[in-house]
Amino acid sequence: MTPEPTAPAAPSHGAAPADPPAVADVALLDAFQHEVAVFARRAEQTRLAGLGPTRGTMDRAAYLLLSRLDQEGPTGVKALAAGMGIDSSTVTRQVAPLVDSGLVKRTADPDDGRAVVLRISARGSDRLEEVRESRRRLMTLLTADWTEEDRATFCALLTRFNSSIARLQSG
Repeated sequence: MTPEPTAPAAPSHGAAPADPPAVADVALLDAFQHEVAVFARRAEQTRLAGLGPTRGTMDRAAYLLLSRLDQEGPTGVKALAAGMGIDSSTVTRQVAPLVDSGLVKRTADPDDGRAVVLRISARGSDRLEEVRESRRRLMTLLTADWTEEDRATFCALLTRFNSSIARLQSG
């Protein structure tokens, strides 16, 4: 006699679950991890870079750095690194070509002349908007047969999933 599947446990918003998954959950978790792996591969293959002339013209690191600077305004290297979950040396290395190309401006911190403040330039803002528009068109194409509710639900769940990954990495 096969035991009846158990109801899924309430989602844990903390660290790793204390108990192994119930037998009924194993197949779902296997399918889930497989789909995440496929998604990661396909996202990397396409770089989800959008459509049209801007396709593939901005790498993921540049896009994330410019987006963060656009949303948060002028930011120090350490604060930017902490907010992105990476180390300061990585931010410094990734920002260098953005500074060289005029997309980011590097200035001395007015409160601490030894520290650096990064800010998106007007050229960087324009470039970021071009890439965002291209990516919006791609998301529209990829989800053309989805309802707005489907898009909102997927976005909310993907945001929650990314937040769980960030918590795990920081803990």
